[in-house]
Amino acid sequence: MTKATHFAAEWLRNPKRVGAIAPSGADLARAITTGLSHDSGPVVELGPGTGSFTDRILARGVPACRLAAVEAGAGFAGLLAKRHPEIALAHGDAARVRTLVPFTSGSVETVICGLPLLSMPLAQVFRIMRGSFDLLGEDGEFRLFTYGPKCPLPFRIKQRLGLRSDRQSFVPLNMPPATVYTLRRKGPP
Repeated sequence: MTKATHFAAEWLRNPKRVGAIAPSGADLARAITTGLSHDSGPVVELGPGTGSFTDRILARGVPACRLAAVEAGAGFAGLLAKRHPEIALAHGDAARVRTLVPFTSGSVETVICGLPLLSMPLAQVFRIMRGSFDLLGEDGEFRLFTYGPKCPLPFRIKQRLGLRSDRQSFVPLNMPPATVYTLRRKGPP
């Protein structure tokens, strides 16, 4: 079964969990992984789906031993396990990211998020963000994308966790066009 067929099957099973009409394109994968290299890591990927970002993370040179992925969809998790058996893959809810990945608190450099945060309950989004920022080091980055006009993380969650969002890039050739944001801890005032 191809990546596109897997994507369509997962979307038909649960369109709200998939949250997109097509897998992320190569241009978006390049944009969201900009700056990653052999020296990067650990890296955690949330919601890898068909593996577009996973492929690009590894192509940028991040060693497989420094990459962990969390995927809730059984079909997507099975596909990724076959394509990339060398990475740490957990089939589960990203709200439990701290217990699902093999990295310790404060040791992760980057979290790449492919989850449809806008279609998730706020409590689940909060747990995902809190768990991710527990794993991230002080200078760590949480990268995500949206098809909408602003950062998909609600202001109150950013405020509660002490985060700031920065628009990194616009990817007009993705289908649909997407914007990449980076979330970081706010520095001292």
